[in-house]
Amino acid sequence: MLPKISITDRTQELENLVLVVSTLKTLPDGVFTASEMSYIRKQHKELKKDIISYNRLENWIYVYVIKEEKSEYKRLEASRKAGNKVGEMLNSQKAAKVVVFDHENHPAETLAFAEGMALGNYQFLKYKADKEKKNTLRKIEIYSEFVNRDPGIVNAEPDPGSRIPDPGFMNIVNDAVYQCRDLINEPASYLTATVFSKEIEKLGKDCGAKVEVMNKKKLEALQMGGILGVNQGSHEPPTFTVMEWKPADAVNKKPIVFVGKGIVFDSGGMNLKPGDSMLNMKDDMSGAAAAALAVYAIAKAKLPVYIVGLMPATDNRPGTKAIVPGDVLKMHNGMTVEVLNTDAEGRLILADALSYARKYKPELVIDMATLTGAAVRAIGKFACAGMESGAPGELLELAESGFKTSERIVELPMWEEYGELIKSEVADLKNIGPGDAGTITAGKFLEKFTDYPYIHLDIAGPAFLDKADSYRGIGGTGFGVRLLFDYISKRISK
Repeated sequence: MLPKISITDRTQELENLVLVVSTLKTLPDGVFTASEMSYIRKQHKELKKDIISYNRLENWIYVYVIKEEKSEYKRLEASRKAGNKVGEMLNSQKAAKVVVFDHENHPAETLAFAEGMALGNYQFLKYKADKEKKNTLRKIEIYSEFVNRDPGIVNAEPDPGSRIPDPGFMNIVNDAVYQCRDLINEPASYLTATVFSKEIEKLGKDCGAKVEVMNKKKLEALQMGGILGVNQGSHEPPTFTVMEWKPADAVNKKPIVFVGKGIVFDSGGMNLKPGDSMLNMKDDMSGAAAAALAVYAIAKAKLPVYIVGLMPATDNRPGTKAIVPGDVLKMHNGMTVEVLNTDAEGRLILADALSYARKYKPELVIDMATLTGAAVRAIGKFACAGMESGAPGELLELAESGFKTSERIVELPMWEEYGELIKSEVADLKNIGPGDAGTITAGKFLEKFTDYPYIHLDIAGPAFLDKADSYRGIGGTGFGVRLLFDYISKRISK
């Protein structure tokens, strides 16, 4: 369960408490005895601990000493990770509530601490018979004179232009991340393309966004050969879900479009993946989940911006009618693609979605996809690969949001020379290059279906984790939701 972050104007003596400070010298008077202070100093100075816990039997007190980092981004990420650690300690003590005390006026670090604590509390227990290990933390209250010097601020509307996170927005985004993780962690036995679209319809009803689901007949009428081709080997029909948030006070007339790859399970098709490579392929719809939940968070926060989410979805299986290497598909925009590898299927469904995005005459299109193993090998789990076409300034701003949220972007080139590697002898394009620069050639393939400012994010590395990485946990991470929400918030303010 997601712990709610809220502002409080009081602390009680026996509550679990976290004191956020930059130095032990500023710890408030009267909280610790002389012997307790001696213990805390020893833990910090001699044992180099930034988190010091003290058990008073009836409650726990934690001191978090903010790391000395010149980079604000590093301080915020260190604070999130510290919050996750303290959250784990509190759950081990079966605590339900904690107060985080911003004693020195460090609101950004304090809120990041609370954010890490909340995000790290996530568990996917739907299929567990034994739920005794369920985390107990439910409430995170922040006591901060900076935020709370005027009682009216507590109930004020969040400010989307503020660079200090607002607890109200933070709860919305954290909830979106939780729901995104839930979708990614669902097995394909439940989350078919049809069910995925129904889940997005539920999200739309909750946040007020308009949702349209296009079925197989509609896709055939639109001649979406990429989606239909990938779906040929499946016993489940494909879907294409459109999620639209268009408030009356939107600051943009032309929409910003999020496109997400929605392969609900990827066997590789006729180019069947080896066993180990297939284990986590339920996560191949992480981009579509992130796109949908980013729209959800923006709509739930009622941000004044026109946003459209496009989520094509199908599984990729080696059924009796599956496409095979050498087949040629005619795409939504009329181009033809020679399929040389059926395991390079994500770009085929994205190509149709990117072509469809043209109808909106978008201000900017950002796609997210667990697209290539090459991106994982190049960058690992610590960032995604980013490329742009006609959007250099937008990618720089998105990368800034990447550092702020620690959902970072490593830019790769989209030079024309890479386009030569995907030319086909029998069709307009082929769906893979010769092997080198696989992440870039995949991005270059997608660019062929755009005629607007475009950013491609290959999130294959950070989207799903086999081993916990602090507050990101095991399994689906929800990578991209926090990134896009921060970017849109910042864009509105400008």
